[in-house]
Parts: sequence; C-alpha cells; structure tokens
Amino acid sequence: MEVKGLEYLMVPLGFAVLVSYHLWLIITIYRRPKRTVIGINAESRRQWVSTMISDPAKNGVLAVQTIRNNIMASTLMATTTITIGSLISVFVSSTSSTGKYRYIVLCFLVAFLCNVQSIRYYAHASFLVTLPDGEGRKEYLAAILNRGSLFWSLGLRAFYFTIPLFLWIFGPLSMFASCYLITFVLYFLDYTGSSNYDPYEYVQKEEANNSDIESVGQSRGINFAANSSLQSPLLASHNMTST
Repeated sequence: MEVKGLEYLMVPLGFAVLVSYHLWLIITIYRRPKRTVIGINAESRRQWVSTMISDPAKNGVLAVQTIRNNIMASTLMATTTITIGSLISVFVSSTSSTGKYRYIVLCFLVAFLCNVQSIRYYAHASFLVTLPDGEGRKEYLAAILNRGSLFWSLGLRAFYFTIPLFLWIFGPLSMFASCYLITFVLYFLDYTGSSNYDPYEYVQKEEANNSDIESVGQSRGINFAANSSLQSPLLASHNMTST
C-alpha cells in the first residue's frame, strides 16, 4: 500500500517535469528560435534550400543525396521502433504489469508513425528540389523539409519517452529520477544559450567583403573584368595565351 501511494505521487510528478519542459521548449522556439537548436536548424535548412536551388544543375545530386540520408535515418528509426514495440507486445499477455507495457508499446507506435510521416515529407522534398525554379518554390520546399524534421524530432522524443516507462517497471523512484535526468540532458541538447547566432551571417559577411573589394578596386581604377588574375588563375593563363 505504501509503494502504491508512492507510485501515485512520483509518476505524475515525473511526467509533469517532462511535459513542463517541452511546453517551455515550444514557447522558446516560437519566441526566441535562435536560442534553440531546433530553431537554428530550421533557419539553416531554409538557407540550405536557397543554396541548393540557386544552381540545380550543380547542386541537384548533392541535394538529393542529403535528403536520401535523412530518409534512411527515418527509416532506421521507424524499423527500430516497430520491431521493439512488436517484441514487447508479445510479452504483454504473459506479465502482471500489462498496463505499463502497453504504455511503452503506445510510445513506440507513436514514434513509428512520426518517422513514417518524416519519410513522407522527405520523399516529397526529393522531387521538389530538382524542379525548375518558380514562384514560392523555395519557401514551400523549406517548409516541407522543416515538417519532415519536425516529425523526426517528435518520433525521437517519443523514443526518449519510453526510457522512464521502462524504468517504471522497476519502481516509481527510478521512473521519477529518470524523468529528471532526461530533462537535464535534453536541456543541453536543445538549448544553445546564445541568441546572436544567425545562419545567414556568413553569407552576409561574404557579400559585404566582395562589395568592399569591388568598391576599393573601382576607386583605384582597377578593372576586375580585365584583370582576370584577381578572379581566377585559369582565366589569367587563358588571357596570357590569347595575347
């Protein structure tokens, strides 16, 4: 009876810690995305899409291979979750803690469905990335990739959620401690602690440096089109042979 009362206290508190942390994470992603890894990665994917579709003939193969790697990762996670869930379901009818095992199977099922949706969005993106450029294509492709990554993250969170459920079998104290430990680890995985990082910062600096070089050259009377050695050694050698 004492263990039962401890379970009624510790289990809800452990779940409350995990739920509260993820509510805080969602609010932080919407309000201060640059402070979270999820927000920074979403902006980085938008920049990646802009880079890939700027030259489809050059970057098409690289883009498709990158998306294929994401599909393979989601496929591996989906296969793992459905396999473990199926193995656990075999023992559900032959154990006294059927309720706890059913919660574990439910989490694995949610993880499987989320990874399937992730594969679906990545498959759509692999077709869209090689299409000719059109109005709104870049924004739509970035949204598709971010949705695929969102379902990947949800599937991974559901996979993490099975850890305290597994430890719940050994007692409410182990489950409660694992909830705090997982929350502590996830905080360092999700939170960057800096709002100054910008995925576009490098590109903006490169454009600024190029414009500064051109302005200095024009002020000194340097013709960059004629002085091809400043652009490429291959062009310089070609001009020397032609003269």
